[in-house]
Amino acid sequence: MKVLIGTSTFGVANAAPMERLADLGFTVVQNPFGRKIADAELPAMLTGDTVGLIAGLETLDRRILAASGLKAISRVGVGMSNVDQVAARDFGILVYSTPDAPTQAVAELAVGSLLSLLRRIPEMDRDMHAQRWNKQLGLQLSDRTVAIVGFGRIGRRLASLVAPFGARVVVVDPRLKGTTPDGITVLSLYGALEQADVISIHASGDAPILDTAAFVHMKHGAYVLNASRGGCVSESALLDALASGKVAGAWVDTFEQEPYAGPLSNHPNVLLTPHIGSHTAEARVQMEAEAVENLITGLKKTGVL
Repeated sequence: MKVLIGTSTFGVANAAPMERLADLGFTVVQNPFGRKIADAELPAMLTGDTVGLIAGLETLDRRILAASGLKAISRVGVGMSNVDQVAARDFGILVYSTPDAPTQAVAELAVGSLLSLLRRIPEMDRDMHAQRWNKQLGLQLSDRTVAIVGFGRIGRRLASLVAPFGARVVVVDPRLKGTTPDGITVLSLYGALEQADVISIHASGDAPILDTAAFVHMKHGAYVLNASRGGCVSESALLDALASGKVAGAWVDTFEQEPYAGPLSNHPNVLLTPHIGSHTAEARVQMEAEAVENLITGLKKTGVL
């Protein structure tokens, strides 16, 4: 029996999780592409005796799941919008994720990216590498309002990291009203946008959040951070807002099409990273170990082991 490893960097930080599968008698098939497996490529890799999948962001819709022999899917990460969980349940496929491990890594990266944007570090770094001594006037995080959209594990951790800088935090989350258990004010999306200096997206799913209408309500000169899903922020609306100065800068780590090669690449006020929110050695070791143990649990429950 086979287990397909969908994530292209699985095992780089620690080979022990793959060895654990091999010790149980599974043939471990690694992603041969070095990138997200495309929709057209995936069905052929899930046929026959492939009973388990260590998943990344592959599209696992009803059609693909129906044609597979999968018994369990274990997602390396938090978001599950790429998995049709209703279809999985219909076909008796157990689905797991690793929601805790990425929390600190993503929150730290968001803070680092925000500070880089505020102090204009990428621009000055490019100038220095071109041997240009060009000081840029930056901004401080203190006394600025940070709106965190989505107050799950990562959103809560980000709030705890920016508060000591002297930032004021507000929250947008449809599950909450009034204040959070920690006493942070909960606002509507438009209410938060009207006063926020920084908007950081940490929502589950990929439904549009910052669309053209939302950017209209945004405070002039705001900064946008997206470590959620590419679809949460309209790229065309973001480009228009950057061009007009409505948005002073943005950090984007997730994209609708990955690898990304779109127009944001040409914008000097945008900091881009290749979907590395959880890509630290510590987070990867924890996530991959948890993903394998989750898969083993699922395969035991379905009678494979």
